[in-house]
Amino acid sequence: MHSSPLLEIGGLAIDLSTFFVIIVAAVITFIVARLGVRNLSVDKPSKMQNFMEWLIEFVHNTIASTMPLKKAGAYISLGLTLLMFIFISNVLGLPFAVVTEHTEPVEFMGHPVVSEKAIQEGIDKGHAGAEVLWWKSPTADLSVTMGLALIVFFLVHYLGLRQNTKHYLKHYFEPYWFFFPLNLIKEIFKPITLALRLFANIFAGEILIATIIMAGAFGIPLLAVWQGFSIFIGAIQAFLFTILTMVYIGQASVHEEGH
Repeated sequence: MHSSPLLEIGGLAIDLSTFFVIIVAAVITFIVARLGVRNLSVDKPSKMQNFMEWLIEFVHNTIASTMPLKKAGAYISLGLTLLMFIFISNVLGLPFAVVTEHTEPVEFMGHPVVSEKAIQEGIDKGHAGAEVLWWKSPTADLSVTMGLALIVFFLVHYLGLRQNTKHYLKHYFEPYWFFFPLNLIKEIFKPITLALRLFANIFAGEILIATIIMAGAFGIPLLAVWQGFSIFIGAIQAFLFTILTMVYIGQASVHEEGH
């Protein structure tokens, strides 16, 4: 495994390879969304406009499958942003991995990001120094997927308390009051499973790609096939994260008779 460039500030270790690519993913998401609504036309819509209209309709239909149709429209922006950002993050690490080898410590903004310890660990593994990975899919980092899941977690419970207070609080004691601990544990584990599912699939894919690359020329055909399959997996995982988010929002914030 390659080491990561770690920037330690105030006791907090920031993985620069993750930090940089998160920014790239956010910028790409914004650019794609902006291009999709630029120069809108009713008579001669561009291919990009047609694609965005299809994507918005797909997201709307997905959300509508988890809650009443009249409520779905309010969450299209959230669903679209999650779907696009997570998919783009999932596939950013596929085209290439930027790996450099260092025999001397490296600093960034006056702070060490490649330490003597990392260099020694690289030497112990048989390398000339530390092999540092500067580019990877952000969602291959558990801290990123957990961060996304925690945002969803707080949003779900905020909406539940604000829009469906009585029934939201009541569901913790259903079907009987002594089920409260189990219902509480279930709510706590929702973001954990949400984060682990996304992380495990993307991380495993990148590990396999790194393993195939080690095979040299013999691995090129398999690498091409696996990268194509990884794009499919990236899309599926983005969809699952988005639809589960909407399911959780619907369960917490929407109350219907018989629900």
